[in-house]
Amino acid sequence: MSSTGGVSAEKSVRWGIVGAGRIAQRFARSLAHEPHSELVAISCRSAEKAAAFAAAHGVDEEAALSDDALGGVAGSAHAALLARPDVDAVYVALPPALHLEWSLAALRAGKAVLCEKPLCASLEETVLLARAARSENLLLMEATKTRFEPLYLRVRELVENGAIGRLTRVETGLCSDMGERVASGADYMSDPVGGGNLLDSGIYCAAWLTDYLTEPIEVLGARARWVRGVDTFTDAELRAGDVSARLVTACDQGNPREAVLAGTEGRIVVEEMHRPQRARLERVGEKPVELEVPYPVDDLYAEVAHFVGLLLAGETESPVMPLATSLRCAELLAAVRRQLGSGR
Repeated sequence: MSSTGGVSAEKSVRWGIVGAGRIAQRFARSLAHEPHSELVAISCRSAEKAAAFAAAHGVDEEAALSDDALGGVAGSAHAALLARPDVDAVYVALPPALHLEWSLAALRAGKAVLCEKPLCASLEETVLLARAARSENLLLMEATKTRFEPLYLRVRELVENGAIGRLTRVETGLCSDMGERVASGADYMSDPVGGGNLLDSGIYCAAWLTDYLTEPIEVLGARARWVRGVDTFTDAELRAGDVSARLVTACDQGNPREAVLAGTEGRIVVEEMHRPQRARLERVGEKPVELEVPYPVDDLYAEVAHFVGLLLAGETESPVMPLATSLRCAELLAAVRRQLGSGR
């Protein structure tokens, strides 16, 4: 799908970043390597944080926008950034509970939007945001970095070419030992609306699963651990047609952290499935083959370059991470949540 507007190929894409947390810092560092991009504005709550971010990433002082400097009204800095005519595209680097509000505002301001995963905090919000992007005829993409990594693409090619025979099972596990973020009550992970580990890490599992499970996905069973009504561990067994699957994600334990694609003639084990650079192909009766495909720059660069290419070409949707895929990921997480209940 192409838009009639967009940024011309002769120009750089002028970016604004909404939010100044850890992922925003990493995004800005990656963006500096993209030859057709320029970071022109940043917005956040704190004047001190905005100034530090601007100094670190070459943003003009007057474009380091903060709620503090605009009278202390929450969200005033984000609104000011979206009103700037020199911003073509916005990266939304806020907690998930704020993704709908500010991605929607950016679209209504005529900006292309790259929104950090998950696209929204619920299936219902994802539907609303996707509908808005299509109505505005503007580019919106969920920043699901894994799908753009060179190793991910290599593994996909191997499976499609029959390296492991007919696919029979997909297992995804992304567990990290950072339970203090939920227990603290101060981190966005502890927010019962947009927090929890299923949204934060389970979305990576969903992105793998929805790529390989092409038929409707059924949740056969699920269990979880909870802290103050927020999930810290989820283990779900799934099925799609004749392919079984598993989704395991946690913030209170360190393993597993891999994707396993099993077939009738072997399997592929992908290490660090959310930041894949190494995998192992194990074919029946053959010696395992180690695969290593490094990032071109870092784990965010490929998705940034893809988004910029789409915008310069006047496209309004990604063929790699289309809105239909974001909706399917949201549907899967919603189905797991329904199986688990509230946890309270």
